[in-house]
Amino acid sequence: QVQLVESGGGLAQAGGSLRLSCAASGNIFSINYMGWYRQAPGEQRELVARFTSGGRTMYADSVKGRFTISRDNGKMTVFLQMNSPKPEDTAVYYCTAWGVREDYWGQGTQVTVSS
Repeated sequence: QVQLVESGGGLAQAGGSLRLSCAASGNIFSINYMGWYRQAPGEQRELVARFTSGGRTMYADSVKGRFTISRDNGKMTVFLQMNSPKPEDTAVYYCTAWGVREDYWGQGTQVTVSS
């Protein structure tokens, strides 16, 4: 089993910054990749950023150039740096881990961006 705990959500002003953290614990050796999803009220959950093969990254077009996903292997933590957030970035952000046999989700952290 893998546990994912997000933190760092809250209120941010447009043009400011915010950094989300996701700490992984448990059977971390079963994790292949990690990333971030988000879901706004009344909207479908969408992929924001993730690691892929070779430690490479991918981003949704809507956040490219503004958000950065990074990791600290020693701390088993993944980050999402949100620069110049926009009101449309307001959503619940979920940390995700793709495992060998199943996928894992954090409980989510609310991010609200005001103009």
